[in-house]
Amino acid sequence: MARSLFLGLYLAWSARGARAFAERKLRQRQEAGKEDPARLDERRGVAGVHRPDGPLIWFHAASVGESLAVLELIRRLLEEREDLSVLITTGTKTSGAVMAERLPDRAFHQYAPLDAKPFVTAFLDHWRPDVAIWTESELWPTLIVETHDRGTPMLLLNARMSKASHDKWRFAKGAARSLLERFDRAMVQDDLTAGYLRRLGLPAERMDVLGTLKEGAAALPCDEDDRAALANELAGRPIWLAASTHDGEEKMVLQAHRLAIRSSPRLMLVLVPRHPERGDEIAAMLQSDGWRFTRRAADEGPSEDANVYLADTMGEMGLWYRLAPISFVGGSLVAIGGHNPFEPAALGSAILHGPYVSNFVDIYRRLTEARAARLVSSPEKLASAVAALLSPEEAAGMAAAAWSVISDGADVTDRALALVMDTLDAAEAP
Repeated sequence: MARSLFLGLYLAWSARGARAFAERKLRQRQEAGKEDPARLDERRGVAGVHRPDGPLIWFHAASVGESLAVLELIRRLLEEREDLSVLITTGTKTSGAVMAERLPDRAFHQYAPLDAKPFVTAFLDHWRPDVAIWTESELWPTLIVETHDRGTPMLLLNARMSKASHDKWRFAKGAARSLLERFDRAMVQDDLTAGYLRRLGLPAERMDVLGTLKEGAAALPCDEDDRAALANELAGRPIWLAASTHDGEEKMVLQAHRLAIRSSPRLMLVLVPRHPERGDEIAAMLQSDGWRFTRRAADEGPSEDANVYLADTMGEMGLWYRLAPISFVGGSLVAIGGHNPFEPAALGSAILHGPYVSNFVDIYRRLTEARAARLVSSPEKLASAVAALLSPEEAAGMAAAAWSVISDGADVTDRALALVMDTLDAAEAP
């Protein structure tokens, strides 16, 4: 195992001084509304529920996107063995709320402990996972080292690393190597990530480049009664969706909508901010800009008089993607890195996106090559693309191409399932 002075100093601090720092951080996050006060002890490693009997597989995911990506894999693991349980940890309130609604029986969510050794030790003492799985690239040193030191098999699934993350770790390359060498196997999303991880010290023979688990994920659900009611209210109106938008992006989307309305006066925009708590802020902006709008959080429907429907609620993306034949996927007109295009692709919606898609470079490349997604770099180009896709044949052609792309990658979940089960079987072998 590679040694690192930096990692050694970090681990010493984690054991002695990190607890006070972590407590201050928790107070700050709680005051900012970023922590659930009723479950704050989970961040200290104190479990909120008992550990079930039998084997336990633990998934660690950073936030909503990472946790949703493994839901189908979790469901299939639980189908494989009736004695198996699954724990998933995340670090955000939003992900906790989503997991509470979506996890199947025998799977449960806890907030991840902060990376102070007393908290990590308490967490591992209680849960005693048989297999530990990290998703994407959130690598907390104490959590990784303590898990490995207990002899727990460790996998890195759906691994993705941006250039920015690689460049940060490059300045602590010895620490990165020491951490990455602790993983038994890694399933990597793309060649770019494989190159970054190889440079940072993950042995090439332990990596497989398979694509993303999001390709094999089940389509987002929706309430069928809600879908039927909204479809009836919107009947006859052309609509398009701006999904998972961020601060600064809504203004550009609305500029595009104002232009698109010129050629289709009854056009309705369904605007879904990535963070629903920004609803009041966005509603105030719509009001000041003179838009006629209604608001989902106020239990209002998309009225005939409105030309914008602000859908500032949580967990309803499956509904909006089913209703809208055209979807602009947000986080891509501003430098966020983009969001998951497989969600609209799985539900028959044509995909538009901005230039900032560093989180999904390989996926968008494949969709673009298949003419299943279209890049728009300005409000004017977004408006032009929306206007073109109001032709049902044009939108349906793009949606069909996108479906073909995600169908090609459906075996990624199969491969992940086999790897996890083989790892569990080996861990249980006498």
